[in-house]
Amino acid sequence: MNATPQRLGVLVGGGPAPGINSAINACAIEAVNSGLEVVGIYDGFEHLAKGRTDMVRPLSISDVSQIHTQGGSILRTSRVNPARNPEDLARCVQALRGLDISYLVTIGGDDTAFSALEVARAALGAFRAAHIPKTVDNDLPLPEGLPTFGFETARHRGTELVLNLKEDSRTTNRWYFVVVMGRKAGHLALGIGKAAGATLTVIPEEFTGPRVTLNEVASVLEGAILKRQIMGRQYGLAVIAEGIGEMLDPEELAAIPGVEVNHDPHGHIRLGEIPLATILRREVQRRLVELRQERTMVELSLGYELRSAPPIPFDIDYTRTLGYGAVNFLLSGSNEGRKDHGAMVYLEKGNLATLPLEDLRGADGRTRIRRVDTNSQTYEVARKYMLRLERTDLENPDTLAKLAEAAHLTPAEIKERFGTVVGLEAKQY
Repeated sequence: MNATPQRLGVLVGGGPAPGINSAINACAIEAVNSGLEVVGIYDGFEHLAKGRTDMVRPLSISDVSQIHTQGGSILRTSRVNPARNPEDLARCVQALRGLDISYLVTIGGDDTAFSALEVARAALGAFRAAHIPKTVDNDLPLPEGLPTFGFETARHRGTELVLNLKEDSRTTNRWYFVVVMGRKAGHLALGIGKAAGATLTVIPEEFTGPRVTLNEVASVLEGAILKRQIMGRQYGLAVIAEGIGEMLDPEELAAIPGVEVNHDPHGHIRLGEIPLATILRREVQRRLVELRQERTMVELSLGYELRSAPPIPFDIDYTRTLGYGAVNFLLSGSNEGRKDHGAMVYLEKGNLATLPLEDLRGADGRTRIRRVDTNSQTYEVARKYMLRLERTDLENPDTLAKLAEAAHLTPAEIKERFGTVVGLEAKQY
């Protein structure tokens, strides 16, 4: 009599990212070829946290063999946090046990990695988790220079769209403010802005404090517009990371008419509900009206158009290796002799490696975030090819005089208006 094969469950958490289906494809094929049954779990931890075991589907090789080029997720996804309370966590573990899960593969970003560890800990050794790092934000703590999957496709597709908007900007003589996804880090905004040759890119990492004011961000944008004007151009395009919205004081945001500040199950501000592009466009236009400037400006938020796009070959290649690696890690029975709850699987110099889930946590207990290194040469080059107001512009008498004339202000008033923001930049750069 044949023994019942062990069962591997796979689920997706967080926002969509190109390459999810490719990771599912590789994971399921390797697991089946290794003698396991594979169960796809719908909607991340959402139904498990309610104790439900019916929102699943078997995954055979024929089910997944042709999904690797598709965008989106055949298992869908959700942001439900199974560890938000002890009852949800207990129901989640009970449901996974009811499904006879011996191995768990989670595909997601920092919040999903956090949830995977909490669930594996609560299971008390019933199963381990292998986490596949997925996020267009590129903010998981992988080795330097190694992207999270989905980032390269999102940057590629985003660059194509921004190049089209740049052409429209030039043709219609208007400014575009394009807000790009990136909750904690500006990797995607900077990657798109640098590749597309945007006029400037504004990311959270360039501001030194934990908070930034609307006035500071608007000053950066207004200063670039004035500087470009004295160079003879009335048009331009600014790429802005949405993480700027999370750095703004929630009270300042809530005071803006029509803006509500809500939080997701992991405690993050729902940035998708904060109309950052609109807020910045209105504030900059208000400031320009003060200077008797007329400027046509268009706002756009970019991100949802990128997240479920078909993956480019880089992400297909990458995720097939990660999916294979997740199963092999789980079947290896070890976590480099250190911790046994599970690990994140990644590539290093062409070879698969793992990082224990516990080691992803920072001092605050949350998953560590990789931010843009503003001291790197990669960022230095990006800055070199932006056009923005710098401290040297205010120190140059000729440039200062031209700025003052364009803004209908005195040189002293220009310094007062923009001195603080270029001073902040000067301290950092």
